[in-house]
Amino acid sequence: MMILNPSGIPAVVLIVEDELLLRMSAADMVEDAGYTSVEAVDADEAVAILESRSDIALIFTDIQMAGSMNGLKLAHAVHKRWPPIKIILVSGQLKLESIDMPAGSRFFGKPLDAKIMIAQMQNMIGHA
Repeated sequence: MMILNPSGIPAVVLIVEDELLLRMSAADMVEDAGYTSVEAVDADEAVAILESRSDIALIFTDIQMAGSMNGLKLAHAVHKRWPPIKIILVSGQLKLESIDMPAGSRFFGKPLDAKIMIAQMQNMIGHA
């Protein structure tokens, strides 16, 4: 069952995760929730994707990443430039206080629970 936005096209979730297996696992969750997944290996690639398309509804990012920005900096940059995009931050090491995150963001520790993640994505960007 695909989750449709008003134009009849499934909502798109951008996954930013530098570890291949975790990225694949997140993509499976996104697709199980009925959305289309787009993948980036780091913040720079994520920003390039966001600049090139206008259909990203939610960004799902790991906090610890190599590159010019970690996931938290990326979240703040996305919130500033693309305020409608919802943000989910995940980490295996850190515990974030909500004050560190952009308004409206959600944080989850790893390992992720697929059922909780799917429910959270649907809560944030809607479902059919």
